[in-house]
Amino acid sequence: MGSLDKSLAQTYKSCHLPMVRKSNRLIVLITACSAAGAIIGGTSNWIDSHTCLQAAQVTTKCLTQDPLVSTIQGMSIGLVAGAGAAVGASRQVKQRD
Repeated sequence: MGSLDKSLAQTYKSCHLPMVRKSNRLIVLITACSAAGAIIGGTSNWIDSHTCLQAAQVTTKCLTQDPLVSTIQGMSIGLVAGAGAAVGASRQVKQRD
């Protein structure tokens, strides 16, 4: 391998490595925020459904809605909200740079 080939290989590595790191960071950020959102949303709706059943005056909505369905709905909303927050935060950081 000649010196020109080594130089080109080094230049290629230095040009493309930061992009890979940035995209990996974005994926990790979105995954972490989505997981946190799903946990918080699921826990929130699970607590809400159990609090509803222990209320002094129980509503028909409380009696007819399955707590598992409510928990899954909260998890999915939290998942989307977490992903949206991660994308928004990364865009804001990108605009500052």
